[in-house]
Amino acid sequence: MKVLFVCSQGMSSTIAVNALKKEAEANGVEMEVLAVSTQQFPDEVKKGYDVSMVAPQIKHRFALLKEAADKAGVPCGQIEPMAYSPLGGPKLLQQVKDLIS
Repeated sequence: MKVLFVCSQGMSSTIAVNALKKEAEANGVEMEVLAVSTQQFPDEVKKGYDVSMVAPQIKHRFALLKEAADKAGVPCGQIEPMAYSPLGGPKLLQQVKDLIS
């Protein structure tokens, strides 16, 4: 499964990305996760991702990001603030699964 995270500069989501990867591994889910900036997102989302996730701090840009994801045929969701933490892996994994199904 390929997951694309987008945050302001593509770096602040490292903690959430690592939490998601750890949770996926613990549940036997193969997952590749990449975090990018809002500027990189429109081009990157076209590269075969299963789902895209938008960081809480850029929720004001969600509609624009979702439009790019929709054009690429990639489900797009907002990361819940409580899931955007080192302990948010279980909630993030559930959000990803819910978006894909």
